[in-house]
Amino acid sequence: MKKVCVFIGMLTVLLAITGVLSAIDSGLPTGENDTNRGSYYVNGEIHVGTYGQPEGKPLTTGHNDFKPSWSKTDDMLVFFRRVKNDPDVSKWKTAIHIINADGTGLHQLTDGTYTDFNQTWTRDGKNTPIWNRKNPKTGGYVVMASKVGAKPGEEFPLTDRGHSTWAFTCLTDGRILVRSNPPKQGMGYYLMTPGKNVNPTFERIECELAKTGVLARVSLSSSETRVCFEFQQGFKRRVPGRTLYVADFDVKSRKITNAKPFANKDGKPIWFAYPRWSKDESSIVYHAGGELYLYEPEDGSTHKVSTDDKADYRYPHFEDAPK
Repeated sequence: MKKVCVFIGMLTVLLAITGVLSAIDSGLPTGENDTNRGSYYVNGEIHVGTYGQPEGKPLTTGHNDFKPSWSKTDDMLVFFRRVKNDPDVSKWKTAIHIINADGTGLHQLTDGTYTDFNQTWTRDGKNTPIWNRKNPKTGGYVVMASKVGAKPGEEFPLTDRGHSTWAFTCLTDGRILVRSNPPKQGMGYYLMTPGKNVNPTFERIECELAKTGVLARVSLSSSETRVCFEFQQGFKRRVPGRTLYVADFDVKSRKITNAKPFANKDGKPIWFAYPRWSKDESSIVYHAGGELYLYEPEDGSTHKVSTDDKADYRYPHFEDAPK
């Protein structure tokens, strides 16, 4: 009798998860449209392909490679390679790498002795790779930058170690959208202008939703008029169960408004994460429960676009669209 009860309990949980994801259409309306080309993780390997189509050969093998971001021009991917694992993700040791989207030109930017996360590219025409490096003394983060073709040790900080700053995405005017706690300004979301001698300026972003919880993994549309992001209700960290939102963004007034949930509205305990805009802003790709999904804001439809139900898909991204 006990075995039967345990089985029924497990079946109930499975059906709850399946119910959330099965409500999503499995068809991709745009077929082989090149606008649906992107990069993503499958079982620890970096792939480039068209969403909704079976994978070809991976760009990287034999390692644990995470979170590719596609440069605005020149078809390069920046990602991190985990070189030391730990049950606590914040204690991983990682190495930032760049590779061309055709699989050539792999080179390493950092030496793998740091915790470097959330790499992306500037949109100012320079294709500068930036990322967040953990300060082991404080537990906070410093925004780092380097150059294509640089060697480990040539990277440099954009923010001060005295306070934590986490970079999400970049604007064409050179500013960076960050979450930071700059002196005398307090914790919040800012547009940060890098300065000389690690002396950036911070302009606060207003967002009503941020008063009740945390915005994470923010992605900026190519027109810089909209954002999508994960939202965590409350301020105690939890990853599964976040809701994905899309919202308007006004660069001049620095306001995020009209925020609307589009995935996991009920906060089911499933890992919904990494929403990213397509270059033409017609779609947002994200992962949930080890699968990839494409959301179309115009009509509110969602389509499953991963093809192997036995594989673990994560960290999707679109071509020529830095997060």
